[in-house]
Amino acid sequence: LGITETLSRRRLIAYLVRADLKKKGADTLLGNIWWVIDPILQMAIYWLLVGVILGRGRYEDYPLFIFAAILPWKWLDSTVKDGVRAVTSQERLIKQIYFPKLVLPLAASVSGVANFAFGLVPLFILMLLAYPDRLSWWLLLIPVIGVVQLLFSTGLAILVSGVNVFYRDVGNLSRHLMRFWFYLSPTLYGLDMVAEIAETHPTIGPLVEAWFKINPMTYILTAYRDVIYYGQAPDWASLLVIAGVSIVILALSILFFKRVEPSFAKVL
Repeated sequence: LGITETLSRRRLIAYLVRADLKKKGADTLLGNIWWVIDPILQMAIYWLLVGVILGRGRYEDYPLFIFAAILPWKWLDSTVKDGVRAVTSQERLIKQIYFPKLVLPLAASVSGVANFAFGLVPLFILMLLAYPDRLSWWLLLIPVIGVVQLLFSTGLAILVSGVNVFYRDVGNLSRHLMRFWFYLSPTLYGLDMVAEIAETHPTIGPLVEAWFKINPMTYILTAYRDVIYYGQAPDWASLLVIAGVSIVILALSILFFKRVEPSFAKVL
């Protein structure tokens, strides 16, 4: 699969990650501080819209409730979006020198980890200042859940980066799909509301329940919310299943990527 060759280019991956992080903050006044500010602003917008204006924020400490899900979702969203253009944005580099192209989506995935790490800063500040009673030792499990999400998001990044070389509509399509996926995942609401919707809408109820059962982000976001908001252990069985599924997706994505990689220079 060329994995060994790819991992041997760790310095190249690190360089690409640093270049990407520097580029994202270079054109703005506040620079990389936006990685801290952005999730706070998103939380405030959704809290104002859903919790205040629509009056649907039924959960206690609703800002923390949605922040616990928005933060990992932003990680997934940025990884997929960066993964889409990971290969196509390096057209000149690909045509000039030989290197395992798999490092490109891998660098995009690692860059997403850095963004998530910065986002943890406002999370802990929020909990210290506004919700100190929800601080618990279970927060130490965030990196464990993060490993599962990293496997899943890396597989998606590799897949979309390879497909986008041949079908450039993937970029536009992915933005709309990610938006639908966001609202069809337990980000602004919990699974209890999903059960209520299934009961009150018997026509689409079975489809709704089926979707949330097969949606990997249902279990990943719920795990984060368990350790951050509820202060309890995540569902280990579900996490192990998602970890296994993520490994399969990652392996298949790498196989697909390595299969189409020889055509990149010609198509680009």
